[in-house]
Amino acid sequence: MPGSADRQLLLFDIDGTLLTSGGAGESALRAAVRDRFGVEDDLSGVEIAGRTDSGIARQLLIRHGQDPTPEAVTAFLDRYLHHLPQQLPRRPGRLLPGIVALLDALRSNPRLVLALLTGNLERGARIKLSHYGVWDYFEFGAFADDHHERNRLGPFARARAEERHGVSFAPDRIWVIGDTPHDIACGKAIEARTVALATGNYSAEELRAHTPDFLFEDLSDTAAVLRATGWGE
Repeated sequence: MPGSADRQLLLFDIDGTLLTSGGAGESALRAAVRDRFGVEDDLSGVEIAGRTDSGIARQLLIRHGQDPTPEAVTAFLDRYLHHLPQQLPRRPGRLLPGIVALLDALRSNPRLVLALLTGNLERGARIKLSHYGVWDYFEFGAFADDHHERNRLGPFARARAEERHGVSFAPDRIWVIGDTPHDIACGKAIEARTVALATGNYSAEELRAHTPDFLFEDLSDTAAVLRATGWGE
């Protein structure tokens, strides 16, 4: 096994980074709104990309005149999670380019710990990643269950990594990989290295303005990604 100084923690976002659900998440949210409030909502004006499920629930509760208490947020998200597995098979979702090849390469490197740092609830993350066959690549994660503010999730992921592996991960040994400025900000909040991907709703130019450490159009060239980041060493 590699020494503690050699270990690196790779924290992956899900939507727009590993996969696109083809709108399944948004459809499940709209169905949850119908269940809870008896109205149709096209979600216009609701910020979703890069936000946490619990944060999105808070937005929607306020939008429909409810106090976003923990109980109300939980009740709304229970309906969302009810609809999500029904919506996934109905939508043209897919894994994004190069994901399986890269995850296979990373998993084979004993220096690397693969985990999630995502705005999804843990149950939602499991539903999505299991549907696309990649849940088992990740040891653990930090999720919307931990906090509704994305920038507060990094310390949860780091603490879980250190508890599981018995080593301390210095900030320069932690990587946050995502497709939005929120992912970049989340990584910077814990002084981690940041990898931005132009595979979601933001262009490479838009992401570059937030100064990630690395920027890729996508992850389709496994060798180039491993070489640039040093993950293949």
